[in-house]
Amino acid sequence: MALSPRAARSASGRHGFPWRAAGLVLVVLITLTGAGLVALAATAPDPVGPPQPDPAAAPQSLLSPLADEPTTPEPTPSEANASPTTGANHGEARNAPGRPDDDRRSAATRPSPSPSLTGMPRSQPTRIKIPRIGVDAPTAPLGLDRNQQIAVPPLNQPHTTGWYKLGPSPGEVGTAVVVGHVDSRVTGRAVFFRLGALKPGDTIEVLRKDGKKASFTVDGVARYPKKKLPLNLVYGHTGKAQLRLITCGGGYDKAAKSYKENIVVFATLVTDRAPGSRPTPQGNQP
Repeated sequence: MALSPRAARSASGRHGFPWRAAGLVLVVLITLTGAGLVALAATAPDPVGPPQPDPAAAPQSLLSPLADEPTTPEPTPSEANASPTTGANHGEARNAPGRPDDDRRSAATRPSPSPSLTGMPRSQPTRIKIPRIGVDAPTAPLGLDRNQQIAVPPLNQPHTTGWYKLGPSPGEVGTAVVVGHVDSRVTGRAVFFRLGALKPGDTIEVLRKDGKKASFTVDGVARYPKKKLPLNLVYGHTGKAQLRLITCGGGYDKAAKSYKENIVVFATLVTDRAPGSRPTPQGNQP
């Protein structure tokens, strides 16, 4: 089931309802997790391997997804000539079950959470900084490719991160998504190689085109089998301005030429400010 860019934008909350259309979002996210986050390799990965999240780094609320939490179906990637990165240039994913109209009717019975805190206006991210793991990298917008699948950062730019531009921008109320390669057959370790080393309380800074810096605090870090990525937990709208950083992790499957899991960083906006100015806590001030 192909998803048009217009449908993706509607699902992503461009009109004030982030991630409200659950059925359409599911299609977008299955595309994202299937085509955009499957690590493929034509050569062996880094011999040391990327650091994996400490199980204690996941907040309690993230440890036990609901039993009825939708998960990603088994991806069916094309793996012949891909590199060991978080994305493949010809990945595929199975279609989402049901039709968008049916999913929207189902979603209508579930109340959408109201934003509890004030976010920032929409603005394209230009750079991401993560001091703990030494990341200071450009961020490029990603849309849908000619096959109506999520595009990924070019394989020849493994140190560039990608922002899913049909969803919220970092700092907006909603869940913004930034993806990055874990490694590359060209350069070895890539931009998000050490993502799994982050801990709760670490800082993530996103520079934006409007000149402001969105500062996030890491709430937790977790890893999930790619076939069982809990979509609502990872991408769901919480009523706050949140950020998800995603790359590949877990063990490396030599036969499949792919990492077996995804590493997900959960973070919440704490400030919106111009670089060099005093921080302003998110939310309404007394």
